[in-house]
Amino acid sequence: MADHVDLVLEQWAAQRPDLDVSPMAVFGRLSRLTRVVDAELGRTFAAHGLDRASFDVLATLRRSAPPHRLTPTELMRAGMVTSGAISQRLDRLEGRGLVVRTPNEEDGRGVRVSLTDEGRALIDRALPEHLATERRLLGPLSDEKRERFVETLRELLEELEGPVEPVGVACCHKSPRPGGACCAT
Repeated sequence: MADHVDLVLEQWAAQRPDLDVSPMAVFGRLSRLTRVVDAELGRTFAAHGLDRASFDVLATLRRSAPPHRLTPTELMRAGMVTSGAISQRLDRLEGRGLVVRTPNEEDGRGVRVSLTDEGRALIDRALPEHLATERRLLGPLSDEKRERFVETLRELLEELEGPVEPVGVACCHKSPRPGGACCAT
């Protein structure tokens, strides 16, 4: 069975047989898959009045350790976005009453971002539908194929991104290490 990427690879093989275009087999499919997945997830987010960026902030806060409060820097690291992007996201979410920024009691200079009751209720409604959409999209893969896919993607990401530090982990001391990791681990 051939897909669009196979056709592209055949065309390149005919036009530039001197080039190894095999990386396109991976990245072409990743690109096409990303477009399909983004469109499907976008419909799920929109059904809840959200976009991907808003969902990501709310979900990051919800999955963080109680009291589900992070600094903008921790949110920025968790979402891999710039400080300007996180500020814009927080402004929009705060304007909708989904998050609140309060002074950071530890240093008095920065702020901490928390979910409001409305924000928590919204992410708690949206998350099950988000997972159902993802499950539906992965439906064609057997459990075994899915696990192999996960392992392959994890291996590549570990090589490309390096080690990941947890963000917003509850710490046993007043001063956690940078990135929010507990200083005792």
